Amino acid sequence: MNSRLLLVEDEPGLSLTVTDLLEAEGYQVDTAMDGLTGLAKAGTGEYDVVILDVMLPGKSGFDVCRELRQKGCDTAIIMLTAKTHVTDRVVGLKLGADDYLAKPFDPSELLARVESLLRRVPKKKRIPVAQFEFGNVSADFALGQVHKKGEPVTLAAKELQLLRYLIDRRGTVVSRDELLQNVWEYQAEISSRTIDVHVAWLRQKLEDNPQSPQYIHTVRGVGYRFTA
Repeated sequence: MNSRLLLVEDEPGLSLTVTDLLEAEGYQVDTAMDGLTGLAKAGTGEYDVVILDVMLPGKSGFDVCRELRQKGCDTAIIMLTAKTHVTDRVVGLKLGADDYLAKPFDPSELLARVESLLRRVPKKKRIPVAQFEFGNVSADFALGQVHKKGEPVTLAAKELQLLRYLIDRRGTVVSRDELLQNVWEYQAEISSRTIDVHVAWLRQKLEDNPQSPQYIHTVRGVGYRFTA
């Protein structure tokens, strides 16, 4: 399952632009146009990150953030505002926001903030998978078996470990450093190029079109994201 984001923004043009940007990166995005609706949606706890404008009709972003934290909702929150005063940023952070971004912002910076929070904030509901299916591929990690279109696919031990690690963190960006530490355990002879080669092998074996992968995506300059 992809990471789910909630965008609470009352400016239609900006809401559409940001939604398109995030969905192009593989995220599932829901929207709300006012504070009351945003509070109701965010309070369900179904989202990994809430992107919350400060100036909202019905209830301000500050009030939404405060009430979410008072209710025990620990979903990561990024606050957006046209205000640039330090005091406004401090207020948002003191109310429990995890990050703060002033308008106008560069789209790449918003993506970087979202990805950083997704790496940092634990996903309490996500447990390592024993079996997983995507497209015409089925993987049984307990048995160490992978099939595509019903036919067995031979994966080396590290390929299987890498696939499972990416699937366990599906929807989030996994850096090369993280893979070096947790899959290869920082073996001296291993470089980030080794990771890229193993990813290429997985794509060749599992993707229908390895040159335009549907599941194992490269996040340029950072690492990889598994989307299914």
